[in-house]
Amino acid sequence: MATDFLARLSAEIVLCRACPRLVEWREAAAANPPARFARESYWARPLPGWGDPRARVLLVGLAPAAHGGNRTGRLFTGDQSGHFMFASLHRTGFVNQPNSTYAADGLRARSLYIAAVVRCAPPDNKPLPEERANCLPYLVRELRLLPELRVIVPLGAYAWHGTLAALGALGEATTPKPAFGHGAEASAGRYALLGSYHPSQQNTFTGRLTPKMLDATFSRARELAGLP
Repeated sequence: MATDFLARLSAEIVLCRACPRLVEWREAAAANPPARFARESYWARPLPGWGDPRARVLLVGLAPAAHGGNRTGRLFTGDQSGHFMFASLHRTGFVNQPNSTYAADGLRARSLYIAAVVRCAPPDNKPLPEERANCLPYLVRELRLLPELRVIVPLGAYAWHGTLAALGALGEATTPKPAFGHGAEASAGRYALLGSYHPSQQNTFTGRLTPKMLDATFSRARELAGLP
């Protein structure tokens, strides 16, 4: 039943045009791709969450990448952040393969669901407050439709604060609000929060986030979720 409701929500999300600036940007990115993607057909629509409906762990990103998820039609698929992240998720037992380049490449998640605070690629990766407000109900509804969820891993400070806002809408708020940090842990009702730096090139190329650090985060998520 949860699978059916998630599918209906996904179908609703992909039709959303609530934020004119984001609609214009995602479609402009598709119409003017870099040379390496010039022959590809872009998704250029909002992106729903995806993964295992019985997930015990949820990853929350900021938003799709203009030439990643906005191109491939799946969050974190086809960009450098995703390559770094899926390699770690494979090492820690959450996905069946170490990379993902397109939406039908056979990648499967195990006890893991992946979502984002904002569902359209924003200019400069900076959504406006009203754009976050328009999108946040989708994350709230996904949380409601993941009955076995126990651990949420926001990737970066933006996702951390967006997740706290979504949990507040569910009545699972924490007071005072916990501060973001890599490895930060907090409780919010029945959920455990576990912070991680975002696997962006800005973090991975500088060594701020290393494979070892991300592996440790995802291993800790397994532990908190009671997964073997």
